[in-house]
Amino acid sequence: MRVRAICCEILYREACRLAADSPLVVDLEFVPKGLHDIGSEKMLARLQERVDAVETDVYDATLLGYALCNNGVAGLRATRTKLVIPRAHDCITFFMGSRERYREYFDAHPGTYFRTTGWSERGSAGEEESIATQLGFNRTYQEYVEKYGEDNAKYIWETLGAWKDAYSRMTYIDMGMALDDVYAREARTEAEANGWVFERIEGDWTLLRALFSGDWDEEVLVVETGGVIEPSYDACVLCCGVDRPRGEA
Repeated sequence: MRVRAICCEILYREACRLAADSPLVVDLEFVPKGLHDIGSEKMLARLQERVDAVETDVYDATLLGYALCNNGVAGLRATRTKLVIPRAHDCITFFMGSRERYREYFDAHPGTYFRTTGWSERGSAGEEESIATQLGFNRTYQEYVEKYGEDNAKYIWETLGAWKDAYSRMTYIDMGMALDDVYAREARTEAEANGWVFERIEGDWTLLRALFSGDWDEEVLVVETGGVIEPSYDACVLCCGVDRPRGEA
């Protein structure tokens, strides 16, 4: 079986390793991380364009390296091949290995900011409409000084950093990659600078391996051609809906 895998670049290293080891023939396509920041409607449209471009005479299925992602895949249509996607709210579930493990960790450690190799090395390049760009997160302090003056720049800089108040812990998920030690050290340094607790935990390949191996059990949703990915609003997270003409209720 030959498949097309359309993945968020957060999964770059993991997806490449799994594609190399897969019993399937996997052709990889990566989408910028910043796609998550442009809103669910625009994110859905961009992903649909890529799904619609998959060649039916070449591929038997399209794997999606995405989760529900703030409803960014809600309404995605299987127009060319069947779609295969993990049942997960967000990509941290991929690195934890299951929804259950993620939920247990989240409940035990609220206020956790997660890091992996992908989160550490992949920016928002390629998405000029991203929230980070719109709000100026990609600017340096000196750029604010030059544009708004010293006093205003200081206020803006402190305000933009207010999001950190919602967190008290930095957790690095180690997937056994070559640069895990490097990025874990960087994460620890950042955590200490923010006054957060730091923890490094071992990741789990179970869910991602199921997606790339073709072992599509109950943890992976398969949407046949003509179907639509929809949120299930229960423990399954995602379900298959009926494709309707756009604009039809």
